[in-house]
Amino acid sequence: MKPLLYALLSVGLLLAPSAHAQLAAGSMAVQWNPGAEDCAAHPQPPLQVHPYNAQTFILRENPCSTEEAPFMYLLLGSSKALLIDSGDVADAKLMPLASTVMSLLPGEAAAKLPLLIVHTHGHLDHRSGDAQFQQLAHVDVVGTDLAHVRQYFGFKDWPNGVAQIDLGDRIVEVVPTPGHYPSHLTYYDRTTGLLFSGDFFMPGRLIIDDAEADKASAQRIVDFVSQRPLSYVLGGHIELDADGQNLPMGGSYHPHEHPLPMSKQDLLGLPAVLAHFNGIYSTDGIFVMYNQTRMLWLFGAGVIAVLLLIGLGVRALLRRRNSRRLLRAG
Repeated sequence: MKPLLYALLSVGLLLAPSAHAQLAAGSMAVQWNPGAEDCAAHPQPPLQVHPYNAQTFILRENPCSTEEAPFMYLLLGSSKALLIDSGDVADAKLMPLASTVMSLLPGEAAAKLPLLIVHTHGHLDHRSGDAQFQQLAHVDVVGTDLAHVRQYFGFKDWPNGVAQIDLGDRIVEVVPTPGHYPSHLTYYDRTTGLLFSGDFFMPGRLIIDDAEADKASAQRIVDFVSQRPLSYVLGGHIELDADGQNLPMGGSYHPHEHPLPMSKQDLLGLPAVLAHFNGIYSTDGIFVMYNQTRMLWLFGAGVIAVLLLIGLGVRALLRRRNSRRLLRAG
């Protein structure tokens, strides 16, 4: 009986559909608009929309409209739509985010699919666009401070636990990932296997506000994804070129960018990358990690030290001159 049982089990496993086969397919075949060195001479469309599939859209604000050039993600369910982050530009005349998002929602006028707006974190380049949605019907915006995040998602033991957003035939799981920001969240879409990681993990500079929290979050997200199918990790920005070198900060031109998607294997390696962080500034492969506050302290201390040295030098010079005058007078 045992050989027969093993044979039947083996056949069953071979015939059973895999978790990866159940994921809704999508395409990352897109060339993001790089902006321009002279935006006035080369006007740019402010917003680019890429349909990953018919129910999932990736939006990006043009580098000519904002040097941050953030990404936003729109997911459609059968009863609700979800917008993850709202970008860096509040003025709808400069950035038609709300009108673009609403045009992508099925339904007409009052029958539009309700929209929920959440955020990966509370930095302005990820929530400034909230203002465009605040007067629209059937749109809810979740606050970004820790109190609102904990209350809305029901986290009773922050940063532990996983929350869920039910969009109707589409579940999005919500995982706390503080470290870059105290209330940072990462979102996992069960339908596509996409993980939306904000500024916690992306092809760019990993700015770490709280190193211990960040390392704990890295392990938490690794534990979360280890047993789940993951198509791509999609972050909040691209700050690297195709060779893995950092693009200049504050530029309006992003030529030859690194691809936006990162892999499950990349993410699984995050704890080892963060283990090399010294708390101030470290590099590991393509990743640059730093603490902005401590970098500013060091910069300020350096400036003060230079000013003190200049002051001591001037004081010594004046003393020598005075000594010479006294000798001549004597």
